[in-house]
Amino acid sequence: MDLDLIDVQFDLRNIKPRELEEAFEDPFAVRFLPDNERSDGASRYYALGRTVANRYLFFAFGTDGKIARVTAAREMADTERKFYDRKYAEFH
Repeated sequence: MDLDLIDVQFDLRNIKPRELEEAFEDPFAVRFLPDNERSDGASRYYALGRTVANRYLFFAFGTDGKIARVTAAREMADTERKFYDRKYAEFH
């Protein structure tokens, strides 16, 4: 799936596009699908992922199955990081 970061609606000064790509491609990323159905057929996800430099990111994105467009991104909160670390430990 391709990651679309053109015309994002959030500040890319604190989180670089490369970091979003790394977190998106994190094999241990945790992705959540919201409960509500969308009439346009696109799916919206929330994800927790880690970069190569060990930066923990929360991001929200929508996808049509081919292209993913990030709509929000920030550092993980402490509780999110603990959740990610617990899930990561399950794989090791």
